[in-house]
Amino acid sequence: MLDSVLGKLARQHDPNVLVGFDTADDAGVYLVAPNLALVQTVDFFTPIVDDPYTFGQIAATNALSDVYAMGGKPVSALAMVCFPEKGDIDVLERILSGGLSKMIEAGCTVVGGHSIRDPEIKFGYAVTGTIDPNRIMANSGAKAGDCLVLSKALGTGVISTAIKKGKAAPEWITAASVSMTTLNKTAAEIALKYDVHGITDVTGFGLIGHARELALASKVRLEIAAREIRILPGALESIRAGHIPGGLKANREFAECVVQSDGSISDEVWNLLFDPQTAGGLLISVDEGDCEKLVEELRAAKVPASRIGRVLPDGKPLIRVV
Repeated sequence: MLDSVLGKLARQHDPNVLVGFDTADDAGVYLVAPNLALVQTVDFFTPIVDDPYTFGQIAATNALSDVYAMGGKPVSALAMVCFPEKGDIDVLERILSGGLSKMIEAGCTVVGGHSIRDPEIKFGYAVTGTIDPNRIMANSGAKAGDCLVLSKALGTGVISTAIKKGKAAPEWITAASVSMTTLNKTAAEIALKYDVHGITDVTGFGLIGHARELALASKVRLEIAAREIRILPGALESIRAGHIPGGLKANREFAECVVQSDGSISDEVWNLLFDPQTAGGLLISVDEGDCEKLVEELRAAKVPASRIGRVLPDGKPLIRVV
């Protein structure tokens, strides 16, 4: 919806804008000096887990992720809070404390924020980072011959839906919470040591939605090996039980038209490819010669990465799942 509206507005022509909203990238990049640019992003949402402290951690992890996906370093953040007028102030304190804990872990300073009264709790951050303008990991850099690496397991969307319905097993909640509160800092720092051509983080549009953006921006097509994708405990069970978030259905309606399957993919796994992720992993397009070394180093650093596909020359279908 936002994309359709922005497309109708007059574009500002500022040569210092290195990455804007025209390529659906993870964050904006603005040049401030020959060797320095700012990365800017904003993200906030309603609670997806019951514990306020964990919710704050997830919101911070999610907001920081876009800076890491561009290859940047988060430096400052502004908190955004929507909270009921008669809400429990202790709940708000725990949300803010959880968010602050992740900002401290990231080395990102919270310098202020803004709050409004709202019947429904919402929380997140506007994050600013720094980046070398010659080393921007835009989603337009993937090259034919690259391999695709995903740094986290899928399934947070369907598990979060199961949590809201009171149907999630404790071990599902624990695994999903750990995934959603793990910063992409380590994954990004390791990736940047290799011949990486493009990175995007997998969040609300699901794996297929973000893979679509990567393919279109880079003018390539992708092949994804579904069997190589790591899956969070309880994700497939949640799908079988019908705990399908509205975002998953919307993602399928929007992006399924560019995907072709070889017929071997189960319905559960097919749905999972469109599952909207919160604080999901990085989808990394890296030179084939560095692929195995990158995956090995990520795993050695306890990042649950896996090689999930390859980048092919431009053509149709845009994405093939095997």
